[in-house]
Amino acid sequence: MMKTLQGVLAGIFSLLLLSGVAHAADVCIECHQKLSPGQVKDWQISEHAKNDISCSACHGEAHKNAEDYKLAVLPDEKVCQSCHEEQFTQFSHGKHNFGWTSLNAIPATHMAPDELIEGGRGCGGCHNMGIKTEEQKKELASKGYRYQNNSCDECHTRHAFSKKEAVNPFACQQCHMGYDHPQWEMWSSSKHGERWFAKKHGDLPEGAAAPSCQTCHMPDGNHANETAWGFLGVRLPLPDDKQAAADRVTILKALGVLDPVTGKPTPILDAVKAVRMAKLDQESWQKERDKMLKICSQCHSAKYVKEQLDMGDSIMIKADRLMADAIETVAALYKDGLIKKPAGYPANYPFLLTFMHTNGERWDKDLDKLSYIDQVLVQMYMKHRMRTYQAFFHVSPDYAYWYGWNEMTKDLGEIKELAKTMRSEK
Repeated sequence: MMKTLQGVLAGIFSLLLLSGVAHAADVCIECHQKLSPGQVKDWQISEHAKNDISCSACHGEAHKNAEDYKLAVLPDEKVCQSCHEEQFTQFSHGKHNFGWTSLNAIPATHMAPDELIEGGRGCGGCHNMGIKTEEQKKELASKGYRYQNNSCDECHTRHAFSKKEAVNPFACQQCHMGYDHPQWEMWSSSKHGERWFAKKHGDLPEGAAAPSCQTCHMPDGNHANETAWGFLGVRLPLPDDKQAAADRVTILKALGVLDPVTGKPTPILDAVKAVRMAKLDQESWQKERDKMLKICSQCHSAKYVKEQLDMGDSIMIKADRLMADAIETVAALYKDGLIKKPAGYPANYPFLLTFMHTNGERWDKDLDKLSYIDQVLVQMYMKHRMRTYQAFFHVSPDYAYWYGWNEMTKDLGEIKELAKTMRSEK
C-alpha cells in the first residue's frame, strides 16, 4: 500500500514538474514569437523540442521580461557537453577548438576594427570557434559583445541544431571560402564536388561515391578535425634538399617564428606551438598524413593516393622557392634602409603576420606609412601560395594553376619591378 502511494505521489510530482517546464516554455514562446519568431520556429522543429528540452535548459530561468534580457544565459559548449559528451571531447581535441586563440595570437587581429573581430563580421565571424576561458569571455563582454560564446552553433545553427545541416558541405562554406582559404570553391569545382552535387540532384546512383568535406575531414562524425600541413603550410623538420630547407627557413623568418639574424626560435614559436598552427615534428605530421591515406584509399588505390599526396608536397617546395625569392627581395630593401622598420615589427625584416597592416599599427594610425611592396608580399603568401598548395590537395586544377601558381609568379614579377623602381628612385 505504501509503495503504491509513493508511486502515485511520484507520478503527480513528475506531472507538476513537466507542467512547470511546459508553462515556462510557453511563456518564452509567447513573448519570443513576437520578438524573434525565427528562433521559436527553429526550436519547434528541433530534436530538442521533440525531447522536451525547453528554453530554460540552455538559457536558465533568471530572464523573465524584456528589461532583464541580459540575465538570459548564452550557453557555451559546456552546456552542450551535458548531453553530447563524446562530441564535446572530440571537438576539444581538434583544430576548430583553437579558432579564437589562434586568431588572437596573430598580430593583424589587434590592428583591425573591433567590429570585424569581436563583433564577428570579419575574421571573428568564423574564428569565434573554440572553447573560451572565463578571462576571454570577460574581455569580450567588456567590449560590449555578449555573443559568440558557443562553437557548436557554427555548424548546427541555432535553434534548430540540426545534424543534417552540419553534415552538409554547405555548413562548411561560410568559413572555408574566400581570400586565404577557398576550400569551398576548390572542392565544389573538383570532381569530388561535382559528383556530390550530381548525386544530390539524382544524377548519380545512390551507392555512388561522392565525398563531401565531412567525408575526408570529419570521418564517422568525428569532431576532432586536423590536417597534416595545417593553415600556414610550413612544418618541421626541414626538407633534406638544401635549397628547399633554406626556403622554408626564409618563410619562417618572415612569419616571425625564427630570428632573421640568428635563425633561432623567437617567442612567436611558442604561440604557434600552443595552437598547433604548424606541425613541428615528423611524427605529428605523419599521423595526419596516414589518416588521409587511409580515407582516400576507401575509393582509390593506396599507390595512387600516395602519388597524389606526394605531388602536393612537391608543389609546396616549388611554390616556396618563389615565395622565398620574393621575401629575400623585400628583406634586402629593409637591410639597405629603403623600407623603414615599423616600430611594431619584431625585426628589421618583412613580417607576414601583420597581413595588410604593413605599418605595424592599428587601422587608425600611420596609414601613410603602409608599405605597398609588403602588401604584395602578403598577398603572395596569404592568397596565392595558399591556393597553390590547398588546391592541389583539393584536386582543383584551375585553382592550383591560374588562381595559385600563376598569380604567385605574377606577384614575384611585381615585387622585383617595385624593388628595382625603389632603388632607382633613391
